[in-house]
Amino acid sequence: MSVTSKQRATVISLNLSLGNYQQFREEIIMAAKAKQAGSVCFANVHMTIESKFNSNIAQAVNGADWVLCDGVPLLWSMRWLYGIKQDRATGLDMLPDLLQQAEETGVSVFFYGSTPEILQRTVEVCQQKYTKLTVAGTLSPPFRPLTPEEDQAVIEEITRSGAGLVFVSLGCPKQEVWMGKMRGRIPAVLLGIGGALPVLAGDVKRSPDWMQRAGLEWLFRFAQEPKRLFKRYAITNSLYVWYLLRQFISHTAYKKNNTAVQA
Repeated sequence: MSVTSKQRATVISLNLSLGNYQQFREEIIMAAKAKQAGSVCFANVHMTIESKFNSNIAQAVNGADWVLCDGVPLLWSMRWLYGIKQDRATGLDMLPDLLQQAEETGVSVFFYGSTPEILQRTVEVCQQKYTKLTVAGTLSPPFRPLTPEEDQAVIEEITRSGAGLVFVSLGCPKQEVWMGKMRGRIPAVLLGIGGALPVLAGDVKRSPDWMQRAGLEWLFRFAQEPKRLFKRYAITNSLYVWYLLRQFISHTAYKKNNTAVQA
């Protein structure tokens, strides 16, 4: 039986979608073409720990239609816990791939979040690389919680645009919470792509391929922003290892007990 994205496996606090990269991409495009409301979260260590300590974030992420393995440590964890060799699906890879697919299938896109400057450069890049792509709109919200009236105005603007894909760049966990609140209220697939827009726009460089394959993309980002990321990586990574070990011990004990009962 083929694995579908409806099947999940739990790592610490997240229920991760099972399947391969091409399958996820095709499912997302099909939903976008049909104007189905849905959401995509790209999970990493940071999101996992944020969800562990905040039930609202966990509910928002696990309520998404696709919770994809962005961070390499999650891939290692899936193999270690369950023996599952899972495809990596990053926001950085999925963004240009979906833009190309949208161009080919006539799906229009909307960019929400980031800054007006980055949004402008993103549109310029899209016009150069994806000449037949329709960018239905962009919107950079203020850096504060929106009022219910402002939320409704955003919903109406995106809905009027007719976009099938909405790329959300508010940063984790803000974008995941926003998508959880908006899911079902906007007839489009919402994707929380974090810092992928500055990379697409050319403002930020991505790590070399060998670092991505080795799971060292975090080290490349840390070298670029050591002051901002030191605390996050030092604390978050340590907590991830601790909770993963606890889950592994619990998972192993459960399997042994099950085997004993069956015997």
